[in-house]
Amino acid sequence: MRFLTTVLVDTLVFVALSGFFPANFYVTSVGIAVIAALVLAVLNWVVRPIITILSLPINFLTLGLFSIVINGLMLEMTSAIVGAGFRFSSFWMAMLVAILMSLISTIIAQYFRRP
Repeated sequence: MRFLTTVLVDTLVFVALSGFFPANFYVTSVGIAVIAALVLAVLNWVVRPIITILSLPINFLTLGLFSIVINGLMLEMTSAIVGAGFRFSSFWMAMLVAILMSLISTIIAQYFRRP
């Protein structure tokens, strides 16, 4: 259930952010956003732990701020896998989308956690 809600939230965030930044973040359709959310979920499940362990020293030195770069890398890998229907204008845009996705996901999680 948690996997499906994560994919649904990521899909909605992808569509919303592509509407806010149409020149810098491009999503062709809602179907491509669903595919991108699924790919991102799989990458976060398989690849992210490996990258996090390998980057532990630099993450420690930057007091955890390097995790934003890791989130941007996950989005860039998602863009490379999904193809032309899901792309960023630059790596900095991917990092901005990663930051916004983290904030929006945290707000949504806090909202549904209330009794």
